[in-house]
Amino acid sequence: MTSRGAGTAFSRKNYRLSTEPEKSRVTGIVNSRLLNDYLHRVFTSADGNQPAAAYRKHLTFQNLQEHLDRLLAEENGSEDSRDQVAEGRLGPSTVVLDHTSGFEGLLLVDDDLLEVIGHSNFGSIRATTCVYKGKWIYEVLISSQGLMQIGWCTLNCRFNQEEGVGDTPDSYAYDGNRVRKWNVTTTNYGKSWAAGDIVSCLIDLDEGTIAFCLNGISLGTAFDNITRGAGMAYFPAISLSFKESVAFNFGSRPLRYPLVEGYHPLQDPPVADLVKARKLLGYLKNVIHIGIDVTEGKLVEKDTSMWQLQGEPTVLITLAHIFNYFSPLMCKVYLVEDVLMTFLLSILERGGAVEAHPLIQQLLDLMWLLMEEYEVHECLKQLLMSLLRAYRFSPIIPDLGLQIHYLRLTIAVLKHEKSRKYLLSNVLFDVLLSVVFFYIKSPLRVEEAGLQELIPTTWWPNRFTKEGKESKEVKEESAEERLRRRAYERGCQRLKKRIEVVEGLQVQILKLLLNNKDRGGGEASRYIFLNKFRKFLQENASNRGNLTVLCPPEYMVCFLHRLIAALRFFWDGHKAKTPAALSSEEAYVPPQLFYNGKVDYFDLQRLGGLLSHLKKTLKDDLAAKANVLIDPAELQAVTMDDLDEDEESATSAAQSQRPSAALAIGGALARPGWLSSPTLGRANRFLSTAAVSLMNPRRPLGALEKIKVRTLSVEQRTEEDIEGSHGNEGLLLGRPPEEPDQPITENSLLEILDGIVMMYNLSVHQQLGKMIGVSDDVNEYAMALKDTEEKISRCPKRRRDIHEELLKSQKVFSEKLNHLSRRLAWINVTIYSKEKMQDIYWLLQVCIRTIEHGNRTGSLFAFMPEFYLSVAMNSYSALKNYFSPVNSMEELPGYEETLMRLAAILAKHFADSRIVGTDIRDSLMQALASYVCYPHSLRAVERIPEEQRISMMKNLLAPYEQRPWAQTNWILVRLWRGCGFGYRYTRLPHLLKTKPEDASLPSLQKPCPSTLLQQHMADLLRSDRDLAPSFLNSVLNQLNWAFSEFIGMIQEIQQAAERLERNFVDSRQLKVCATCFDLSVSLLRVLEMTVTLAPEIFLDWNRPSSELLLRRLAQLLNQVLNRVTAERNLFDRVVNLRLPGLESVDHYPILVAVTGILVRLLVDTDVQGAERATVVLLADPCFQLRSIQYLLGHAEPSALAAAAPATNKHHFSLHTYTEYISTEELVKVEKMLNHLSEESKQAAATTLPTSEEDLCPICYAHPISAIFRPCSHKSCKACINQHLMNNKDCFFCKATITGVDDFTKPASS
Repeated sequence: MTSRGAGTAFSRKNYRLSTEPEKSRVTGIVNSRLLNDYLHRVFTSADGNQPAAAYRKHLTFQNLQEHLDRLLAEENGSEDSRDQVAEGRLGPSTVVLDHTSGFEGLLLVDDDLLEVIGHSNFGSIRATTCVYKGKWIYEVLISSQGLMQIGWCTLNCRFNQEEGVGDTPDSYAYDGNRVRKWNVTTTNYGKSWAAGDIVSCLIDLDEGTIAFCLNGISLGTAFDNITRGAGMAYFPAISLSFKESVAFNFGSRPLRYPLVEGYHPLQDPPVADLVKARKLLGYLKNVIHIGIDVTEGKLVEKDTSMWQLQGEPTVLITLAHIFNYFSPLMCKVYLVEDVLMTFLLSILERGGAVEAHPLIQQLLDLMWLLMEEYEVHECLKQLLMSLLRAYRFSPIIPDLGLQIHYLRLTIAVLKHEKSRKYLLSNVLFDVLLSVVFFYIKSPLRVEEAGLQELIPTTWWPNRFTKEGKESKEVKEESAEERLRRRAYERGCQRLKKRIEVVEGLQVQILKLLLNNKDRGGGEASRYIFLNKFRKFLQENASNRGNLTVLCPPEYMVCFLHRLIAALRFFWDGHKAKTPAALSSEEAYVPPQLFYNGKVDYFDLQRLGGLLSHLKKTLKDDLAAKANVLIDPAELQAVTMDDLDEDEESATSAAQSQRPSAALAIGGALARPGWLSSPTLGRANRFLSTAAVSLMNPRRPLGALEKIKVRTLSVEQRTEEDIEGSHGNEGLLLGRPPEEPDQPITENSLLEILDGIVMMYNLSVHQQLGKMIGVSDDVNEYAMALKDTEEKISRCPKRRRDIHEELLKSQKVFSEKLNHLSRRLAWINVTIYSKEKMQDIYWLLQVCIRTIEHGNRTGSLFAFMPEFYLSVAMNSYSALKNYFSPVNSMEELPGYEETLMRLAAILAKHFADSRIVGTDIRDSLMQALASYVCYPHSLRAVERIPEEQRISMMKNLLAPYEQRPWAQTNWILVRLWRGCGFGYRYTRLPHLLKTKPEDASLPSLQKPCPSTLLQQHMADLLRSDRDLAPSFLNSVLNQLNWAFSEFIGMIQEIQQAAERLERNFVDSRQLKVCATCFDLSVSLLRVLEMTVTLAPEIFLDWNRPSSELLLRRLAQLLNQVLNRVTAERNLFDRVVNLRLPGLESVDHYPILVAVTGILVRLLVDTDVQGAERATVVLLADPCFQLRSIQYLLGHAEPSALAAAAPATNKHHFSLHTYTEYISTEELVKVEKMLNHLSEESKQAAATTLPTSEEDLCPICYAHPISAIFRPCSHKSCKACINQHLMNNKDCFFCKATITGVDDFTKPASS
């Protein structure tokens, strides 16, 4: 290194230090005496003592280098000690993971060979260096808290996908996931680890022990008497399961917890370089401390915090000498972390805002001035990586001081424009996962995090309903409870204030990265960030992305909230400067971003299907509405693989085509750079030069060059491509006529907003749902504690043994609740706070506005990515289910209107023909089904414009064939629930005593029928003569299918249950069986709803299909009744088995549904209608009066006699369900039974015997009454009419039936 400064004159970044004495007068260097004093003050000896002036060597810039060499050579004799430390170790001096041999299973090892990710079931890997004597230590930085075994192994250990470190002899491991230690056998040991912890692995080969520490705290000796002796040497090793990740530190960086005395890191620290670096740093500090007063001719002490270079040649040349030696050292990671980062942190330790410490900016200026470019780059990269590790793996302390410390230095570094742009372009998203800077980890061990001091009093809700949720109808809380709750809330507020400090610093970092005014020396930071951010999204959006670049969901949640805060800051700042623009409260993404090709959506699905399909089918609409032309050559379907196959020929072809393409476009108008930018991926492949097409809308374009589309960052977009200028609209190119011509905000902010919505869809929503589990745990333990306390109060005094066990349980539950309630406080502040809720609510509103604007563009709506609709539905679900009861959605501003607008979107788009994806259509349907289950959201549906409500109901009443109908049927059922016969239950009567389910489920909500939507349904069925028959025919067909399937399945189940050998019914079969039963009940309820709302569809026989529908309905009702009500029948036996999975199968739900239809047809109607219904019901050959009697518990005498000697079996009767069926309803059933009894007697008396020849050959139930044209075959009217609804061929000869005439048997015969 000294060779760099050899000679008295050297060149360093354009500074030339000359030996000519006369130069000092010209360049402004101070006189020789003052310079001598100054240099001696700066370059002190190691002991800090300066010799007397008479004995000091006279220093000038000519002999300074020699003096420096001598100073740096002093006390540099540490090689001897280093050799002693190395004894007991075998292998390379630089210790890394051995990725070439000796490991089992697929693992992804990082470039530095120190980080590893599991990519198989249980992969193992060891280090390149082993130890056989002495005391050694290495550290493992835990990046994920899953299944891993960390420790030591010998060369003879053989691992596989089931056995890893600690599972074989002579291998020893600690597993903080299961809190155990492993050496062939396993026992409890240590504490559980969490992501962000550091495990220290210690081996003492003198004593034969192995121990572990967690975050510097000893877990005690894990193993003693380990095998030692000839041939026994131990390697650091790890086994880890799929997707788990760690980073090793064998000594290439300073150990975080080197406090274990006598233990040495496996890799020696660079002692000599460390001594040099610290000396040089001392000289640098001296330069900052000592000033030269030229006028007085003396040296003065300076305030270091306000130090500036101010162009003093003497100081500059002095610094150049220091940096000549210092620069190469600052490329080494150990020295950057130990020397430079420590020094920079010490500058900020004085407190105050980061702006109050300009010294860091001055030092960064010096680095860029006096260091070679590659040295600055490496130094900054290592500095940022050290800061990231320090932030990520710092333990949580009550004031979060460590995290704040590292974030402040990160801000100070990023405030330097040149450094910021370099780091953004090359490091922040490429080398390290900078999203970590925006994450606040959750403490798994609240005691170590100091939460006991911060939240001394714990509290949890202890008032619950049967369903296990906090009850809303509560009695007054006691005074003690109130005091505890308030003390807990005060503690939560203290925690919140501390976390808000960290969050504020994180937002400051993003504000620096989103700066678009720092155009000095190239592109502004924001546009560099945009391209990196898009690539980050692409890597996380593709499931085939490399595990090393995937962002953990917990990081993504924090990143989303900080990005929203920074985005809204800039958005509203732009609004303040441009009053015509929209505020962030009105933010949305304009629809042209989805089709103009300026923003890359990778392979993400669009509402209308694949982009390649849309560009073909909608090219005319794009040209007409958005003035965007698609090059005909681009319409040829070119797959991604085709583009990659012949790269060389494509490149040469592109080069030869460019001039002609430019000429075809029109001479001076060259093709804009953004079109050929691979950053745009697939999106730009089909788009013509849109900027040109706006000027020459119908002009034919030349062939576009073929480009490789898989690489993202080969050519990046410029600011002009994004923001636009001089008539070029940038990202907003191709505005449709429906879109208002007003400024929204800066275009770059629109793309960031689009990215935020995508982030929520990628992993944020799932993580929000996952973290709610802690709240559920609190509820479960609180219920268990309450139950235990009740048992203690009831326990007899004589049973001391039981009493003691209950007290132990009470203590365990209380301790667990204390721990969980403090952890929940942390989670509620970092994830579920009111501010976070407002962010998600704002995102919901952004999606709603975006969808509304996109919908107005007509067919171009198909270009919108599916994730906008998904985020709209999921963010509402999160607000409703995850943020309460801590924060209530009802308190959000504009909540009612937002709910109504979302309802309008669901109502309109669940049957939108522009949306083709089955998954997104199903999601919309499920969201609407959930919406109508809750009173507040159902009222929102009722508030949408009447035209949209009627359109929604018409779509729900579309025939059930050729589409997924179960969800639409469920929606109709929910609209009816609460109005039907005996249909006011939340849970079925026979399930009330079983285990309570989650009361937040849509299916367990109290009935909330909508009379308004019922009225719309009735009007549609009455007014549309074609709608009613097609809808009801499809419902009857599906009922026939569902009930038949159900009966077939319970026959199989019954046969399996009767076999003598032990057998198990497949749980999936049981589930399908229960589903068919539930479908049958819901279809019957829809029929009850139709009969009640529009009885004339069945009973007004002036309608062409009424009689047929009534006959089909009667036939199905009789079949259901006969199957379910027969004594000791199949249904009865399967219900009595009470198989798990068939809990919902019972007499009550299906019989009350059938009863409701019969009562409506026979009792709650006019005389003529009742007569018609009675005639049709009794005429059906399946009708049995005993089925109706069964409803009220009237069993047949023969059945009673048979059952008497057996057991006093309880017979089904509607009378036993008085809580669910009103007295008025029971009276109607009695009336119906009496009516049918009388009518059946009269029918039996008046029915004339009919010969078999005169009966319909299809049903043998009715006389022949119809003859077919042209084949003259005959049947009854009911059979042929029902057949013709689905088929036009004759029953017998398969001829096409052209007409049906009445048939009357001639009197003569």
